[in-house]
Amino acid sequence: MAAETLMGEMTIEGNLKQFLLVLSVSLTVAVLPQIWGWLRQIPYTLLLVIVGLGLAFVDVRLVTLSPEQILLIFLPPLLFQAAWNLEWSKLKRDLVPIGLYAILGVVISVAGVVFALNKIAGVSLAIALLVGSSISATDPVSVIALFEELGVEKRLALLVEGESLFNDGIAIVAFIFLVGFSLGTDEVGIPLLVARFLVFVGVGIAIGSAIGFGISYLIQQFDLPLVEQSLTLVSAYGTYIIVEELGGSGVIGVVSMGLIFGNFGSRIGMQPSTRLAVTQFWNFLAFFVNSIMFLLIGDRISFAGLAANLGLIAITVTAMFFTLSISIFGLGWLSNWLAKSEISLADQTVIWWGGLRGTVSIALALSVPDVLPHRENIIAIVFGVVLFTLLVQGLTTKPLLEKLGLLSNQELQQQYQELIAQRVALHRAIAHLSQISSDPKIEPEFYHHLVSRLPQKFDSLQAEINQMYDRSPQLRELTIEKIEGDLRAIEADTYAEFVRSGELHELPYSLLEEVFQ
Repeated sequence: MAAETLMGEMTIEGNLKQFLLVLSVSLTVAVLPQIWGWLRQIPYTLLLVIVGLGLAFVDVRLVTLSPEQILLIFLPPLLFQAAWNLEWSKLKRDLVPIGLYAILGVVISVAGVVFALNKIAGVSLAIALLVGSSISATDPVSVIALFEELGVEKRLALLVEGESLFNDGIAIVAFIFLVGFSLGTDEVGIPLLVARFLVFVGVGIAIGSAIGFGISYLIQQFDLPLVEQSLTLVSAYGTYIIVEELGGSGVIGVVSMGLIFGNFGSRIGMQPSTRLAVTQFWNFLAFFVNSIMFLLIGDRISFAGLAANLGLIAITVTAMFFTLSISIFGLGWLSNWLAKSEISLADQTVIWWGGLRGTVSIALALSVPDVLPHRENIIAIVFGVVLFTLLVQGLTTKPLLEKLGLLSNQELQQQYQELIAQRVALHRAIAHLSQISSDPKIEPEFYHHLVSRLPQKFDSLQAEINQMYDRSPQLRELTIEKIEGDLRAIEADTYAEFVRSGELHELPYSLLEEVFQ
């Protein structure tokens, strides 16, 4: 018994050291671009991969996890954080293209890669299916961070993130099915596969929605920020575990619960300050989990394995881009025709080129059971594809955005925001001046000088703001977006107050939604 206790203590100590080591490396990588400006041209996640590659080259290993732990530890926080931050009011406008990309897009992607690996490269069907399903899961972390930094249109960012979230859900479900097929534990037939898929997804949606609404109404009964924040963590992991135990898709369950909790529960049950704290908490958790995963990409790399599978990696990358072009441009045209989505060719090009592979693909590859033959080949091929997308696509997305004219003028926006800040400061100074007008300690001459000069400066500043605003459509759109966002938040918080007080039992229909449309 004493030996078991000692072993347990050593395991905890080892895990804590690994945790601190990974966090230290992640924070160091995050700070370096602030010291050396030229590093800002490289996305943060790509810097983590490069650091991981360097550590692997000198044979320093940061994290040791079994395949069974990968999905359970990493998927719930990544999926919940993405779902929590998605605005349903905006997401539902593009459900048709997102649904087409996530469902048919995954099928096309898997089929294309499987055909290329199986028929051209001669790889067994089981391995081809697992590779195809692993790399069909996209990872927008790097691209979305770049979008935010460069000021890319919010709808394009929403399309990329929304497509990725639902794409990942479908890809992971497909992967789990295909693992069973590869091990010979599951039968494969189109009717049976469709039926199992519907049950798998249906159980996930049902249980995830039930937990989402249940927790939403529970936190409405009290105002304890730390408890509410802790409940989100318990809900994310708890939903995944419960749904998996009941034979459903834990991934779909977490996504469903996160969307409901983020768009409904956080409104009716949380104070704005609590919502902000929860968002910051999950942003940190996603940052840390992504840091581990991107370090793992480099940390787990076998250079010998990559070299041995270089031909297969090249075939997989070629097939991936070919099938992506079919799915993104073909389904984009279909969505524009069916739902009048109005996704421009430039936007479709960014979605096509910005479909990086990352954390989820790596988590799936590493979760392949050890007993499966050629597991190391699967990992090597997936890692090679992920490295290509991060190194090539990740570093060329910004030039592509510039070429397509999808970048807003960040310098102009910053100048405009500085003028707005100066105007607010002057307005407050003038207000303060009027309050102290009767103070006998202030010399009248000095007071009258300020009274005559400050309003003049204020008017001059306002004229400059008006000129800049009139000649820049981007600034007008930015201002309108901000006002709409502020008004939506006011309306949502007002309804939430009525629900919390018991005067309303559910959130009413948004009047502003109709006005903005």
